[in-house]
Amino acid sequence: MDAYCEFTLAAGRRLTGVPEDHPCARVHGHTFRVRLTVSGPVDPRSGFVVDFGDVQRAFAPVHEALDHRYLNDIPGLENPTSEHLAAWIWNALVVTLPPLSAVEITETGSSGVVYRG
Repeated sequence: MDAYCEFTLAAGRRLTGVPEDHPCARVHGHTFRVRLTVSGPVDPRSGFVVDFGDVQRAFAPVHEALDHRYLNDIPGLENPTSEHLAAWIWNALVVTLPPLSAVEITETGSSGVVYRG
């Protein structure tokens, strides 16, 4: 079964891998939606795949590192596309949140990515 928690991050960025005349080459910001999906069996005792509080605690330091930051200044996010952001979050969480199965980033109401490691 899959379970998920959603979070938001407000952050600025400038994409460095696009032509200079591309709108995203300029500094801009998003309120990103981050959905963390965990997968596994339902524990017969707790009735959970994972305790949502555990997901929230695991994500807290990642949120602190990214929220209201200029993403280009963060090591590993020098070109902070949503694709790179999803992989960065995965790498930050996969050890502390082992049932993690997907990181979804939505940067607008209709555009986003899903990373599955």
